Order: sequence, then C-alpha cells, then structure tokens
Amino acid sequence: MSTSSRALRLAVGLALTASTLGLVTLGTAAPAQAAAICGGDVSVYGVLADGRLTYTAISPNTGDRVKTLIGPDLGFTPKAMATLNFNTVLVTSTAGELYRVDVQTNNTSLGLAGVTRIWDSGWTFDKLTYDGAGHLYGTVAGQLHRYNVSQAKPSGPAHIAKHVVIDEGFVLKTLAAAGDDVLVATTTDGKLLSYQINGVGDWERSDLKGSGWSGVDSLVSPGGGLYYGRTNGGLYWYHDADPTDGKGDDIAYHPSDPVDASGWTQTLLSAFANDCTYRPPAPPTPTPTPSTRGGQITRSEVVSRAVNWLNRDIPYSQSAYASDPDGDHTYRTDCSGFVSMAWHATSSYTTASLPGVSATISKGDLQPGDALNTSSGHVVLFERWVDKGAGKFSYIHQSNPNDDMMRGQDYLDGGTDGRIAGHSASGYVALRYDKIVNG
Repeated sequence: MSTSSRALRLAVGLALTASTLGLVTLGTAAPAQAAAICGGDVSVYGVLADGRLTYTAISPNTGDRVKTLIGPDLGFTPKAMATLNFNTVLVTSTAGELYRVDVQTNNTSLGLAGVTRIWDSGWTFDKLTYDGAGHLYGTVAGQLHRYNVSQAKPSGPAHIAKHVVIDEGFVLKTLAAAGDDVLVATTTDGKLLSYQINGVGDWERSDLKGSGWSGVDSLVSPGGGLYYGRTNGGLYWYHDADPTDGKGDDIAYHPSDPVDASGWTQTLLSAFANDCTYRPPAPPTPTPTPSTRGGQITRSEVVSRAVNWLNRDIPYSQSAYASDPDGDHTYRTDCSGFVSMAWHATSSYTTASLPGVSATISKGDLQPGDALNTSSGHVVLFERWVDKGAGKFSYIHQSNPNDDMMRGQDYLDGGTDGRIAGHSASGYVALRYDKIVNG
C-alpha cells in the first residue's frame, strides 16, 4: 500500500468519524491486481440503522476505499435493497412496499432527487439483488424469485414484470448478483456458492468454498469476479481469477489489506453488478519453432536475424564469411550474403541468383522480411513501413566497405535524389522469399 493511498484512506476515515461511521484502515500488505475489467470505481450503496443512505466508491484494483458519503434519511424502514445502476436503487420497506431511490449526486456529497413508492405491497423479500442485465432477484421462505426490469428508472409493474419463481431450496445467509443471471451467496454453515440461473427449475449450483464464510453477514459483487464480504464490521475483498469455471480454488483473499477493518455498520449493502466484467485472458502466443537452414521462416525471425548482424556490425566483405545468430552456419558478408543469412537460405546467393529463390511482388505489397533487389548489384532487406501512404520505409543492408551494416529510411521512388541506398530506385525489384511465412 503506498503512503499516499494510506494517507487518503486515513483522511477519509477521520472525516467519517465525525459523521458517526468511524471507518478506519488497518493492514499493510501490498495490493494485488483484480481479475476484472472495470469502468471506474466500484459503487456500493448502503443504509445505516437510522435510515440514512450511504455511498462508497472502492478502487477495484487495490481494494482501497476512495470515499464514503452519507445522505438523507429515506423516510421509511428498509428491509432489502438492490442497485440498478450508479444512480438508481430499489429498496423495500418492512411494510412490503417497493421504493425507487433516485440519486442526484454522489460526487462530493450524497444528494437524492427523490424517493418514490412504485409498489404498495407484496415485496416481502428478505434479500434483493439486481444482476445488471435486466433481472431482479429476491428470496423469501427459501424461494428464489425473478423479475425482468425493462427501464433504468422503473415506475411500477409496467417496468418490473414477468415474475417467476425459479425454485425452492434457496435458504441463504447472503445473496448478491455477480453478472447476467449469475448469483453468489453464502450459507450459515460457511459455504460460498455460485448459481447460474437459466430459467424456472433450470439452474446450476457450484460450491466455490465448502467452509470459511460463516462470518460474512453481507456480500456484494460488482461483477467481473470481484466479491466484497463484511465480517465483524470490516469489509474484505476477494477476486476470482475465472468466475466462469465454477471453481473457487482461484479466489484470492486479502485479509491483511481489507477495504476497511471495521466501521461498516450499515444494515443493508448493495453493489452495482455491472460495474465490472470478466474478460478471459488471451491464449498465450505460441513461440514459433526456429527455422532450419533452407526451411520455412517467419517474418519476425527474418528481421530478428537481420538485426543480429546489424547489432554485431558485421564488416562488409565480398570474400569473408560470418556466423548467423545460431552460430551453426556462415554466410558471405556482402549485401546478398546478408539477405541470404536473414532468410536462413541454404547458401549465400548473389543479387543475380536471389530471384531464383523468391517471387517478384508489387512494391506496395512489401512486408517485413521481403527484399528490394537491383540488377546494378545491391539488395536491401525491407524492415517496415514508416509511412506507407507516402511510400516511406525502413530497411537494413550491408552497405559498403566503409559503412558496413546500416539501417536506413527512404522512399520507394528514391525521394529527392531518386536513389535507394545509393542505387537508382527505378532499378529495384521487390522480392518475397519462397520459404517465408507470416508470423
């Protein structure tokens, strides 16, 4: 944890002490990176015992609490809550009513645009959560219920509809949504569970952890494999490296670096489940098999071999030979011998014989590892386009006895003097080695 981060969290904690939350920070472990792609800070809403709404922003990558704000009293006794988006929260009352809480600002203060009752009765759920993808879930008497939410700010049954009972047997201590029809939950005996809900009577349960979660009395998730659990008033963060695999052995814990070690006294907590998403890691790029003399060779290896001679500054000579990067073969150290070496050809060709192992292509189609060969007795290896639209490119070549290996830039038409590497640009022909492949 950096000094600036620690100072920020302590300053926020001191400010909240004056506002009765008393959040403090403990722990010195270096933060780990979260396995989630988040658009910004994680948004967590809560309700204090006196009915006031709270808002907390948490950095997803470090677990640091960025800020906590306390808003006004909601005006009723809350029972369950679900965050629809960063400025809309649904809250039920102990009387079974459903309210929509509209947040006007959560920047430097928490202000409400209004608290609207959108349902008069029947909302008796003990837990409520929204998955960020149009599905509102609730549990009551062991049943899991689901509604479809069709508006960002629903106004009642017209926008919260298609009510179904998914199934029985959902006796859970905590419940949170972790993605589209994906729920996470804990049980009183300490299990951490994950559910994929497909429809009525159609769901899959994964036991992420068989024990150790009995102390968690509130669980929220912004998606992307990030979980936040409250234990003994402290908020701890976890991240699941692959939240889609139904396994919990890749969940990382941060016991010595909690969001806060104490002070989370809210009676209800809820996170916006679409703050973060899981992005599977790209498969590792296989290491190309090194070429053999006269065999197939990738463009990247051709350029790498050329740069090897450039870095070694192999002296120019039409009669001397130098080893290639592998040290297994030697090639003549003039311009065509250099290109032969870069191509890992069977022998050191000349500018006259290089066309016999290559094909003529359009100069506009040149790619790294191709060559420009002229009958006047010079060849350069094409490295890359600098500005293809203008015909400007970079090349590597064995230049002459005075300059040896060189890297240069020029234009296909030779630019102002009409020459490339001292030879007429019009005399060059673009060649592509017969054994070269992309890669």
